[in-house]
Amino acid sequence: MWIWILLAIVVVLILFVVSTYNQLITLRNRVKDQWAQIDVQLKRRFDLIPNLVETVKGYAKHESETLENVIKARNTFLSATTPEDEMQADGELTKAISKLFALTESYPDLKANTNFTELQTELQDTEDKIASARQFYNDTVMTYNNKVQTIPSNIVASLFKFKLEAFFEANETERENVQVKF
Repeated sequence: MWIWILLAIVVVLILFVVSTYNQLITLRNRVKDQWAQIDVQLKRRFDLIPNLVETVKGYAKHESETLENVIKARNTFLSATTPEDEMQADGELTKAISKLFALTESYPDLKANTNFTELQTELQDTEDKIASARQFYNDTVMTYNNKVQTIPSNIVASLFKFKLEAFFEANETERENVQVKF
């Protein structure tokens, strides 16, 4: 009789470990998928930036520092190797783009340029998609991290070395107001 009870307990434990492991794998893959979704939108943004910069160059030739900062921030992101590095570089790029759009206030002809307004609209749409993807990524990371940290799934997570994932957070420079000075 005791053998059957012990066998039932072992089977339940094995089923628990397998089920929890599979849930952790699914959540970890969902986190990676959501990061890839952010990456897709960032790629779209990067494809738009050179066109936007070239359009602005025609109107704001003496504002080369702002334009150079946008290109530099874009290149920094492209050379990032980890999601954490990409998150930091993305903050720098967001700030540079904000300064670029603030610059347009000084050039009424630029604001009226059809190419510029179309690019600005596309970039704003992309920024909205990036924000949405970041929010969904953070929700997914929270679900995964909760599973890794809560009892009893944390036992399985530590046995199989599941690590916490980083949230996408705004860095200090992104929280500052954009200031354009002439």
